[in-house]
Amino acid sequence: MEYRIAEIELVYKPNKMVGVKIDSSEDVYKLMIQNWDSNRISLVEEFKILLLNRANHVLGIHSLSKGGIHGTIVDIKLLMGIVVKSAASGIILVHNHPSGQLIPSQSDRKVTYKIRDACELMDVKLLDHIIISSGGLSSFSDKGLL
Repeated sequence: MEYRIAEIELVYKPNKMVGVKIDSSEDVYKLMIQNWDSNRISLVEEFKILLLNRANHVLGIHSLSKGGIHGTIVDIKLLMGIVVKSAASGIILVHNHPSGQLIPSQSDRKVTYKIRDACELMDVKLLDHIIISSGGLSSFSDKGLL
């Protein structure tokens, strides 16, 4: 019996966002609001990753998960796989709270710290975790939570 092993291929295709530089949580908010479905931001929770190079230029945005009104699942293995495939040096986590409440929940904090630990192992900087709504943002870094 002959076995064929699947070959894994990594493909990197920069998009038009390359060159956009992130200097603040407000920069992230403006970029993400432009790239978020405004019809869904107050309806369902979504979790996205902003992928950056060493100079904090945007490599791309990856939509990791979409959930329901009260939450979404974040698979850290999948997240780190995207980070490695994109050769990102830094990431910013972004998710929305459909309720408009911008205070991080216990589960928001827990997943952030797990991702921070995974990033440290991979020599990737977790620069921030930002919670957004149609009316504003809350930044873990700005609040000293990272």
